[in-house]
This record gives sequence, structure tokens and C-alpha cells, in this order.
Amino acid sequence: RLDKDTSGVLVMALNKRAHGRIGSQFEHRQTTKSYVARVAGIIQDDTGLIDLPLATDWNNKPRQRVDYDHGRASQTEWTVLEREADATRVRLHPLTGRTHQLRVHMKAIGHVILGDAFYADPDSMAAADRLQLHAAELGFTHPTSGEFMTFVAPTPF
Repeated sequence: RLDKDTSGVLVMALNKRAHGRIGSQFEHRQTTKSYVARVAGIIQDDTGLIDLPLATDWNNKPRQRVDYDHGRASQTEWTVLEREADATRVRLHPLTGRTHQLRVHMKAIGHVILGDAFYADPDSMAAADRLQLHAAELGFTHPTSGEFMTFVAPTPF
């Protein structure tokens, strides 16, 4: 499942049985997922882990927020790919799969995803003509053959 503004790899099951098997892999975190994003500002460290609980922001739905009291555990690993003049290109690995997880986690560490209509400030929104978030790689076990497969989509920005 991708946010409507996120580009990249999608998987579609051809029948109900395959859908169930693939869905189970997502539910049990047996898939591999990798995203590329361009974020505002320069991230100083080369890698990191964001471990912040997320919950629906009921006053601003469908937005999510960091919520230490009622949020669900959420973790994202990140690695810097490239530092630009006023932005950083990062690879993101969500260890959990919460709604808007990557968007909220990057905002929480002070580096909102460029072009993000939900979470970006006006300057970061104007810095890109689209959401700079792309599902670059998805791996899962084929529901019939049992073979682990990885699919890649080149990043368009």
C-alpha cells in the first residue's frame, strides 16, 4: 500500500489465495522495503534509526503524529545517499508499516520530505513539484513458487 502521492513499486495479487499469502508476509514483516526520499536540510549523520510511536491526529485527519502516550511502536532506519545544497537524499527502511510513517518520522527529526502536502512547511512544499518519496525496492516470497523475489523501480527524481 502506497500513499497516493508516492511513486514506485506496487504488488498486485492475481487471485484471493495469492493476496492472502502476500498480505500475511506484510503483516508478519517478512517483506523487504526500501524507499528513496529527498528531505529538507542537510542531515549530518550518515545513518540512523528513528524509533517514535505514531497515532492518528484526530483533529487533522488523515494526518498522523508522534504520540508517546497512545501511539503504536514505529521504527525507520535511514541512510544518507547524497547531500545536496539545501537537501539530503536518503534511503529509508521502514521496520514497521504505519500510515504516513516515513513522512512523520522525517519531519520529527527536522527533515521533512520535500513536496509533502501534509507535513511540509511552505518552503519545503515549494521546493519540489511532487512528493519526493519513492518506493524503490520491494521483496517478498512468491505466493506460488516460494521463491524470494525483489522488484526495483528507478527513482524518478
